[in-house]
Amino acid sequence: MPERKYQRKVYKKGRRGVKIFFQILLITTVTLFLLGLGVLFYFIKDLPRPEKFTEGLIPQSTKIYDREGKILLYEIAGEEKRTIVSFEDIPIYLKWAVIVAEDKDFYEHRGIDLSAIFRAILYDLKIGKPVQGGSTITQQLIRSYFLTRKKTLQRKTREIILTLELERRYSKDQILEWYLNLIPFGSNLYGVEAASQGFFGKHVKELSLAESATLAALIRRPSALSPYGPNKDKLLQIKDYILERMNKLGYISQEQLLKAKQEELKFQPDISPIKAPHFAIYVKNYLEKKYGKEYLQRAGLRVYTTLDFDLQKKAESIIQEKLAYFKIYNAHNAALVSINPKTGEVLAMVGSKNWYATSSEGCNPKTQKCKFDPKVNVCLSSRQPGSAFKPFAYARAFEKGFTPKTAVWDVPTEFNPNCSPDGTQFRDKYGLKCYHPQNYDGRFLGQVTLREALAQSRNLPSVKVLYLAGLSETLELARKFGITTLENGGKYGLSLVLGGGEVKLLEMVSAYGVFANDGDKLPLNFIKRVEGPKGEILEITKPTPLRIISSQIAREINDILVDNQARAPMFGWHSPLYIEGYQVAAKTGTTQKYNDAWTIGYTPSLVTGVWVGNNDNSPMLKPGVSLAGPIWHDFMVEALKKFEKEEFKKPKIAPSSKPVLNGIFPETHCLLHFVNKNNPQNEGNSQDDIQYRNWEWAVQHWFQKRKF
Repeated sequence: MPERKYQRKVYKKGRRGVKIFFQILLITTVTLFLLGLGVLFYFIKDLPRPEKFTEGLIPQSTKIYDREGKILLYEIAGEEKRTIVSFEDIPIYLKWAVIVAEDKDFYEHRGIDLSAIFRAILYDLKIGKPVQGGSTITQQLIRSYFLTRKKTLQRKTREIILTLELERRYSKDQILEWYLNLIPFGSNLYGVEAASQGFFGKHVKELSLAESATLAALIRRPSALSPYGPNKDKLLQIKDYILERMNKLGYISQEQLLKAKQEELKFQPDISPIKAPHFAIYVKNYLEKKYGKEYLQRAGLRVYTTLDFDLQKKAESIIQEKLAYFKIYNAHNAALVSINPKTGEVLAMVGSKNWYATSSEGCNPKTQKCKFDPKVNVCLSSRQPGSAFKPFAYARAFEKGFTPKTAVWDVPTEFNPNCSPDGTQFRDKYGLKCYHPQNYDGRFLGQVTLREALAQSRNLPSVKVLYLAGLSETLELARKFGITTLENGGKYGLSLVLGGGEVKLLEMVSAYGVFANDGDKLPLNFIKRVEGPKGEILEITKPTPLRIISSQIAREINDILVDNQARAPMFGWHSPLYIEGYQVAAKTGTTQKYNDAWTIGYTPSLVTGVWVGNNDNSPMLKPGVSLAGPIWHDFMVEALKKFEKEEFKKPKIAPSSKPVLNGIFPETHCLLHFVNKNNPQNEGNSQDDIQYRNWEWAVQHWFQKRKF
């Protein structure tokens, strides 16, 4: 074969080989490209949208505050406690500290900083502490909000794409604001505001330089470096290192550095305490019923309650102090409610001696009943009020025409008409119990006015007052006052006036507020307003007063309950019911076997009720004035300092046209001899009344005994 032909053939073969090579290369490249696109598409399918940051989808817990909005009482949160704050409310020190600790070139790079990865490794090796990280702030934000921390190629690819997109769309300040509001700090605290409240008990804008550096130090390892764990010293070392870096990079001066390093940090004693716990849980239950639990966990509502936190702390302290001594009287628990009767606002609520204590006192393993149960809110529990119920019966009697000067006989009396009037029977012929109550002091004083009977809390005259007022009518009036727990009168009989029915402390305090407020009732109010996450008003309380009794009746009750001279024969001149320099109305209550001790007292601006007893209803060794009285007295002395002195308006002097209702009648007959209890203002009497025989016999027997 000629050489030329051979060369041509080789050349053509060579060209064909090159062509095939490039074809294969092209096909391979296209295939790899398409495969890469496919893999990339697979990695980024369903990629989250960065716009979610601006659509208000970041979950925030609902905050319950005191009346001033300064004390966080409780958070209704899911897995994350978070409060969004604006960039302007975050102190510049905290921003600098976070940038120094996490991404010193944050304002220089475009979201991905390769040099930072190598620099972080060198820093960590040099100081032996995991302070710096390789990921930028933007990457950490994307990872925290959109992605998992699982280290896979898919996650890393998605992270890079979202990081670049976020940097392209939004400013550095906006990205840093989102970051500071989203990052976790351990103990389900998310964002700098929640962390500031949780660790230091203050708003983020109030943080010092040292506190800011401490939060920045927590970001990398929040659980391991918790100030409540074993590595607190390491946390403080990293805090100092961050401060030194801030100084070196020109963010703070040498003087600021030294001052911050010397500052003593005061961490909250409990990372997630409930303040005013029984009140906070009471409000929480109301909110969950109205708005729904899941909504509250993410809605970021701000609830401003009526609670006066200063009064709340005083109440808690006084109760714990007094009960430490009252244990010798077998009194292990107490509760207190204080309201403003002019607004219905609950100012303080202590549902037990100590929410955080254990139930170890007096527990019976067989019945599982304890003398003290910390979590039970006794303010909402039904307990017998003793004589604290009496003012409602007297108020109804005054409405019917009886007056504070009307006299009844405080003499031994049998109130079951089928029993012997001498009080010697236990049951009547029908098997029903006879009823001949005793006075607290065991004495009988003869003829007493209604003023004296109520002021001295005399039992037997008060039973007669309830009968004259009408059992069913008194029950109906009590319900108008706001007492919801009482059933029909047949269940209690005349013992109702001595506390035979069960009531709630919260409702009793509110009911006494009617007397304090000149006859008007303001509904119980424990929330001032509810705001949405942007400050929009969702709920605001504007209570409307409701007239329950006339001003004259309210003033007559007040005039009796403030009369220290009238109650002195029973309680003494300087009993716990007396507060020097103030005109204060007060009423005690003690159940028959000393199971419950009550004191409720008030001024025109403040009503406070105290209960002392045991959760298992076991008896104590002293009455209400001796146990509930001192707690009530000490709290009122402190609380009244917050209010201007105010005296009650005097009732009009309006004597009845019927002399007997003014206490003018011979000392020879019972009151029923002169009046008809149903229409005391009219002429006539109740000599055919079922009570007349026993009441009249008691009076005549009293005179007969006095002759000898």
